[in-house]
Amino acid sequence: MSGYTMLRNGGLGNGGQPWMLRWSSRIRLSWLSFTLFIILVFFPLIAHYYLTTIDDADDAGKKMFVPRTVNELCEVKHVQDLCRIRESVSEELLQLEAKRQELNSEIAKLNLKIEACKKSIENAKQDLLQLKNVISQTEHSYKELMAQNQPKLSLPIRLLPEKDEANIPLPKSKRNCRLHNCFDYSRCPLTSGFPVFVYNSDKYPFGNLVDPLIKQALEASVRTNVYVTENANIACIYVVLLGEMQEPMMPKATDLEQQLHSLPYWRTDGRNHLIINLSRKSETQNYLYNVSTGRAMIAQSTFYDVQYRPGFDIVVSPLVHAMSEPNFLEIPSQVPVKRKYLFSFQGEKIESLRSSLQEARSFEEEIEGNAPADYDDRIITTLKAVQDSKLDFVMVEFTCKNQPKASLPTEWALCGEREDRLELLKQSTFALIITPGDSHLIISAGSAMRLFEALEVGAIPVILGEQVQLPYHDMIRWNEAVLIIPKPRITEVHFLLRSISDNDLLSMRRQGRFLWETYFSTSDTVFNTILATIRTRIQIPAAPIKEEPAVEIPHRSGKAAGTDPNMADNGDLDLGPVETEPPYASPKYLRNFTLTATDIYRNWNTAPGPFHLFPHTPFDPLLPSEAKFLGSGTGFRPIGGGAGGSGKEFQAALGGNVPREQFTVVMLTYEREEVLMNSLERLNGLPYLNKVVVVWNSPKLPSEDLLWPDIGVPIVVVRTEKNSLNNRFLPWDEIETEAVLSIDDDAHLRHDEIMFGFRVWREARDRIVGFPGRYHAWDIPHQSWLYNSNYSCELSMVLTGAAFFHKYYAYLYSYVMPQAIRDMVDEYINCEDIAMNFLVSHITRKPPIKVTSRWTFRCPGCPQALSHDDSHFHERHKCINFFVKVYGYMPLLYTQFRVDSVLFKTRLPHDKTKCFKFI
Repeated sequence: MSGYTMLRNGGLGNGGQPWMLRWSSRIRLSWLSFTLFIILVFFPLIAHYYLTTIDDADDAGKKMFVPRTVNELCEVKHVQDLCRIRESVSEELLQLEAKRQELNSEIAKLNLKIEACKKSIENAKQDLLQLKNVISQTEHSYKELMAQNQPKLSLPIRLLPEKDEANIPLPKSKRNCRLHNCFDYSRCPLTSGFPVFVYNSDKYPFGNLVDPLIKQALEASVRTNVYVTENANIACIYVVLLGEMQEPMMPKATDLEQQLHSLPYWRTDGRNHLIINLSRKSETQNYLYNVSTGRAMIAQSTFYDVQYRPGFDIVVSPLVHAMSEPNFLEIPSQVPVKRKYLFSFQGEKIESLRSSLQEARSFEEEIEGNAPADYDDRIITTLKAVQDSKLDFVMVEFTCKNQPKASLPTEWALCGEREDRLELLKQSTFALIITPGDSHLIISAGSAMRLFEALEVGAIPVILGEQVQLPYHDMIRWNEAVLIIPKPRITEVHFLLRSISDNDLLSMRRQGRFLWETYFSTSDTVFNTILATIRTRIQIPAAPIKEEPAVEIPHRSGKAAGTDPNMADNGDLDLGPVETEPPYASPKYLRNFTLTATDIYRNWNTAPGPFHLFPHTPFDPLLPSEAKFLGSGTGFRPIGGGAGGSGKEFQAALGGNVPREQFTVVMLTYEREEVLMNSLERLNGLPYLNKVVVVWNSPKLPSEDLLWPDIGVPIVVVRTEKNSLNNRFLPWDEIETEAVLSIDDDAHLRHDEIMFGFRVWREARDRIVGFPGRYHAWDIPHQSWLYNSNYSCELSMVLTGAAFFHKYYAYLYSYVMPQAIRDMVDEYINCEDIAMNFLVSHITRKPPIKVTSRWTFRCPGCPQALSHDDSHFHERHKCINFFVKVYGYMPLLYTQFRVDSVLFKTRLPHDKTKCFKFI
């Protein structure tokens, strides 16, 4: 117990140490508490005292931390700012509260309007449903009326020959054959496409006797002809090449007739067969005269009147250039109009009319009545008198210096070689062609050869003898290129020839050159013309001409295209509403099945383009050579269906008779991506734009990371086979409009200028309508033509770097224009715009139309173009002179006519005050 007691008492048994520890601990706690009290109480008082005694730095004698009033506190600088902020916030809160109350009242009003609009929308929906029902009923009634008045038509069923062996009634005489009684139309439906089967001459005995050059030339033409088929079962026409035969091996008439009748598709009477007898020489004989050809048509250069069946047989021209193309550089120019000799004639008459009638017994049996009078003696006397009078230089020779060429009886034989005859004709304004004295011989190979040579060198043919039947006479208006004079008027020939004006002479010479190039010059044109004659007679439309397939280069679009304000700003010029409709194509002028029957003469006789001879184009205009242009089937279409005289505004119809039309931009470029992108962006928002075709002329494809602008219409990038400026005028199948705007990738045109140019083109669809004007000039010291780009009141060309033209001219440029011109464009990499101006002026005989007074359209910061080269103008001089040689004359025409908007303000320089401006 003692230990326990000691612990409770604090451990006194250990010397009193626990007690002392307790006491010392109490003393420490007391001291700590006192110290904390002193710090917490006296230190703030002391600090407050000293702070209140500190002087103000700005105001001596004034203490800072002394008790102050509210106004005194606001006088302190930083506190003043806080006070101003407090007052501003208070004012703003008051204003916001007022606005909140105002907006609450407006919201209440708008809620009321919303409720009213909802009610109006419901009512409008009900009215719309009613209108839709009315429209649906009206459309249904319209369709019923149309069905009653216009029954549905479908294409006829194609009748194959083996299923339709028509029983054609036999004429009284096979020489009375015409299309209606000797031609099987069931083999040639309108929708057949005019298939032609050509016999292989090597498989038949008569084929070995045909002139090898003629056979080879025809085979080459057959391979490229669009109508030739190898399936004889569906053929409409069966072609047999029979001549020109080599005379020493010529078979007898009976043998030849038997060989013809044994042809596999002859069908006992030769229906729908065409026997072609081409002559390459003037002495070709008429060996088909005593051969029974049945219902087969004959195409040759020699016919007697009892043998020729009008509208059935075909008078063809000789095949002079069998395997060679004519050299345009050797063909003389069509100017000057007057040449050394007024007229010329060389020939020798071997046999008289009476002797020929006595010898040609088979022919004498067919003659009815007395033989006509022989005027040849009177012709010789008259022409010699003209030559002796020396009023004009004439060249007439009635006796050949060398042995004359063999010819038919009563025919004037040719003298000398072909080169010698051409040299004389090159110096002759007129070439006399005296028809055979035998009036029953309506055409001979010798006369056809004289006609061919005269047209080739530009000597105007003067044919003495009105009974003659010229090649394709039922399809060609020969009076536009040839003078046909009856023999009894021989004494008036000299007076008549001298009375013809220079303009008429040049027009006849130009038309003769066109006829020679188009129908006679090569084996292709001869074969195509023969087939086209038959196809036109039986009223089958031509096959469509091919379009250039566009191989599109894939590209990424999506870059937002801005509009250059300088390009889109029209100022005060209002050119009509902006198109809001999507791109739409022009109506195709696909020749319907009635056009061939109604416009035979107009399409054939004066048309320089591919109308019936060549396949037609989707936008084929009726374009005669002397500026008769009807557009592409849209030239006389009325606007709308109501009565006229309503005063429809000009701009509403875009200036033409077609209310809806767009155009396609064709832009040629070569490795100038930045310039191209800028030009494309400038087209953004351009009205009436259908599509942009970018002709990528570089073998290097566009950059893969190139982002093309989105201008609201399709951009088609076309890849070309080679770098050629001719690619600018290829008839790409992507061009679906008649109007084409050819523009360089560095040309700057405002939207209003483009729109105005488009409207002008609508009023002159056959012309080139554009902006940069140029002209040609005659260099007197060097006797050659020059290209001039100086500013002038006069112009004869509009460059296609910024010009509208009809797509039809793209077909003519690419497929009809002489290849020599396109070759020169490729050689110089230049002059394609001059070539197009030559072509259009040659066809229309009209100058181009310039719009606006601006002359410069290039962007100032673009990279250097080809036109900046020093050799550029020298090459263009050469091009003009070469093109003149190809055409034979200068087709460009001068004009001072310029079309401006009445709101364009043109400032003329002082030295050009004599310019005339037509508005």
